Amino acid sequence: MYAIVEIAGQQFKVAKDQKVFVNRLAGEEGDKVSFDKVLLSGDGDNITLGAPAIDGALVDAKITRHVKGDKVIVFKKKRRKGYRVKNGHRQSLTEISIVGITLSGGKKSSSAKAEPKKEAPKAAPKAKAKKEVEVSENLVTRAEHRVEGNVEINVDKLLHSIGTAAKSDADDLKEINGIGPAYETKLNEIGIYTYEQISKLKAADREELSAIDGITREKIESEEWVKQAKELLKNK
Repeated sequence: MYAIVEIAGQQFKVAKDQKVFVNRLAGEEGDKVSFDKVLLSGDGDNITLGAPAIDGALVDAKITRHVKGDKVIVFKKKRRKGYRVKNGHRQSLTEISIVGITLSGGKKSSSAKAEPKKEAPKAAPKAKAKKEVEVSENLVTRAEHRVEGNVEINVDKLLHSIGTAAKSDADDLKEINGIGPAYETKLNEIGIYTYEQISKLKAADREELSAIDGITREKIESEEWVKQAKELLKNK
């Protein structure tokens, strides 16, 4: 059994006895903590979705230790302004060990899930569940990526601006001049999969992407990623 739970503002996929690094929690080493924002649970082929959280579900954990993440270099630059600032940052983290997952509201969620079957074809609810699970998996991957300290970027703000997409709908971003296999992988890791998302990049979004190693706002603008993406959308 596994669950997708929100802890300290981030979402994680957890299972019993798993160790997870999360943003610093209040408490001492050895303290027991519980989290009630369980968004999804899975046990084999049985998937339970919350709306947004599963009623009565809990994830119990134990604080193992408090640590600091790897150092991240945060570099800010304003073109033609002579503004350059370089800072180092180490995120304060807490390692927790998952003790157990309790789903007292699972039956209620399952019966609620069955109701749409009367109004829609049998395949429709299944496809919807599959897509929601895939989107949740993407959220978990992005959250874990941020915790590891590899990227200092506000993913939620960025995707709110350009929209979200599922991995199954991914376009070949390498068709855009300036995006190779490595950059495509980095963009996919934060949830950017399609030409449409690239075409919606505003100035603030390009600045956010500058936090990714090798990608700068100047690169995006000089190579006209947005214009290329719009052209590819027309010919798609």
